[in-house]
Amino acid sequence: MLVKSVKEASHLYDLCKTFNTIRLHDMKLNPHKCVFGVASGKFLGFMVLQCGVEANPNKVWAIVEMAPPKNVKEVQSLNNRTATFNRFVSKAMDKCFPFFKVLQKASEWIDECQKAFEELKTFLTSPPLLSPSKSGEELSLYLVVSQTTVSSTLVLKED
Repeated sequence: MLVKSVKEASHLYDLCKTFNTIRLHDMKLNPHKCVFGVASGKFLGFMVLQCGVEANPNKVWAIVEMAPPKNVKEVQSLNNRTATFNRFVSKAMDKCFPFFKVLQKASEWIDECQKAFEELKTFLTSPPLLSPSKSGEELSLYLVVSQTTVSSTLVLKED
């Protein structure tokens, strides 16, 4: 669980509300696993910063440094690793679809797979920062429909 406040002044109030909700539902927290007053850090495989959430650099480099898969088990491992980044990668399913085709057909790693693998690595070296929107900001909704997937993204355009 992560309690992140928009303003530092309201953080104590937000914590009280959270603890009251926990008590209301008779939930328990392990005090050894609780951390308070942290401005940023790793949480559930992501880097939580004051300005938003970004991909964990260690997990990014695990893919960037990864050699092309040589067997089905390694392709499964790649698919599991890329699933972590779905929210950071635009049209993630389209970009990773060649990997899934290898598993569906139990076929070999072909040039299409290698090209998709290299493009994914390039993209992951500078993934976007996910940040909350503010009331009144104009967001653009992008829908992408392909033969294999339907995906959407909310984007805030900054100068």
